[in-house]
Amino acid sequence: MEGFLEKIGEFGPYQRQMFLLLSLPTIIVSMQKLAWVFLGAKVDHRCKLSWEEENATFPMDPALWNLSIPWDSARKEPSQCSMWSNVTEDSTSRPNNSIIMPCDAYVYDTSTYKTSAVIDYELVCDRAWLRATVQSVYMVGMLVGSYLFGDLSDRFGRKPVFLSALVLMVVVGVGQAAIPEYYTFTSLRFVLGASLQGVFLVAYVMAMELVGKKRRVLVGVLAQAFYTVGYFTAAMLAWGIPSWRWLQITMTLPAVLFIPYYWVIPESSRWLISKGRAAEAKVVLEKAAKVNKKEVSEEMILQVVELPKTAKDSGKGNFLDLFRYPNLRRKTLNIFFNWFVNSGVYYGLSLNTGNLGGNDYLNFVISGAVELPAHALTILLLDRVGRRIPLCAFLLLGGVSLLSTMFVPAGTTWLLICTSMFGKFCITASYAIIYVLTAEIFPTVVRNVGVGASSMVARIGGALAPFVNLLADQWQPLPLIIFGAMAFAAGTLSLLLPETLNRRLPETIEDGENFGRAHHARSHKAPTHCHRLTHPNTRTEIIPKGSTERDTAAISADADQLQNLTEQLSPVSEHSPTLLAKNNRTPFADSQAGEERSPVLNEQEDARC
Repeated sequence: MEGFLEKIGEFGPYQRQMFLLLSLPTIIVSMQKLAWVFLGAKVDHRCKLSWEEENATFPMDPALWNLSIPWDSARKEPSQCSMWSNVTEDSTSRPNNSIIMPCDAYVYDTSTYKTSAVIDYELVCDRAWLRATVQSVYMVGMLVGSYLFGDLSDRFGRKPVFLSALVLMVVVGVGQAAIPEYYTFTSLRFVLGASLQGVFLVAYVMAMELVGKKRRVLVGVLAQAFYTVGYFTAAMLAWGIPSWRWLQITMTLPAVLFIPYYWVIPESSRWLISKGRAAEAKVVLEKAAKVNKKEVSEEMILQVVELPKTAKDSGKGNFLDLFRYPNLRRKTLNIFFNWFVNSGVYYGLSLNTGNLGGNDYLNFVISGAVELPAHALTILLLDRVGRRIPLCAFLLLGGVSLLSTMFVPAGTTWLLICTSMFGKFCITASYAIIYVLTAEIFPTVVRNVGVGASSMVARIGGALAPFVNLLADQWQPLPLIIFGAMAFAAGTLSLLLPETLNRRLPETIEDGENFGRAHHARSHKAPTHCHRLTHPNTRTEIIPKGSTERDTAAISADADQLQNLTEQLSPVSEHSPTLLAKNNRTPFADSQAGEERSPVLNEQEDARC
């Protein structure tokens, strides 16, 4: 397949057209992912006093306010959840028998947000935790959707699963806007999270399967740009649409425009080939060559679509293998903690923009804007400096920035926003790096399992983040301090992970156990006698002398497994598909033979052999 793409153009007119069409849904997905900032916006509130009408407004005479509402010493403002009893509209002083009692109804400040799910479902005071639960349930839905729709797309094809997830997203997204009751609404948020993740994951896989390996970096960068466009669009729509229900509908309905994709977007040729549907794959490849205005022989297309299956590696690992041996166990737990922290802090900061003060809409836009330079800087650093040091540096810098918020003077909103946004910049970069590092540290036989388990742990961190943000009600910078401490701890522990730049990827469990050990270079000497497996496209493999045909087949199978991982698992994290494709030191297998070594490592073996 790679040879065919090199022949017709790795990112020609055909791929660009398909990529644009497949990337447009990303705008809808990104709008929905963090829309809860506006849909469930926190609004100031106070107790509704006994004599007030249903349409009472939030402002009240200061003297009456002092008589009827007790002072909240923790927040240093009038209480939002309690009132003095036995105070009447005509009272000039508080009665002696007056006691503090909880609100039985509320009056909301609608000066910024005219409506909110918080108002409609009364998610305030002793029910405030239910607001955080909505976003946590949504994150769990994303976790389920990643595995459910990923598996379905492998079984039944990319296109039908993409369209199914899209239709489900439209139905649920519009339907939840009409739900008057909290628990049904929250259940639908779970389904929406799953369907959105299905749309994003499958569309991204289809886009990546269209292009050659040299252009995957470009495709990934452009995909991140579409995600950021959705970030900005959500803020603009929220600013212009005062009703949260109509905002939800407005952010969902444009997805209907993508339903005609069923007649426009072809099925993935790679998937068709993997299922033995050569005739259908041949039609897709011929159309791609025609649109790109490239002449390709019938013989070459047949060689691609009728490619025999590569020999499968008989050695398979499982989840428990990650914990059987001490060095691999330590690295696994370290990686899990890093994923938990990166996801928790990323979503925590993204959802915390409403707690920073200032303009919520502007805060949200800035929070999205800092992601662009973060991804660009990460791409520049990974091939020059490595993985471990940038990961540690970004986590430590982000942690220090967030921890410093404890020293920000009260009322200095601009400084709180600046430190929070710098922390968001750092955590965006570290989130991308840990994904690359994870795929390179786990050995081939458990790499799929390791990345999948790491993603699951990440979703747990994201699900807990909204509850951490609740602590802002006690002290405004407290969530930022907790996120900072987590990032600092993860940054310190990341120094214990091995560097993977220009290193041969571990293949077996034994390789994984030895990878990164200080004595590894002394105890496992490099082979002194080598012979080559010559590749038809002039690339070579270095295989220790005496290797059997079974060894050679195993190496090819490992390369195919890694290719499948990098192309199909990368969407598990929406922040890092670019980097995994760019920085994986193992080239992808092509239609002729498996490849395992990078040119840099081949030169090192040349000198050694």
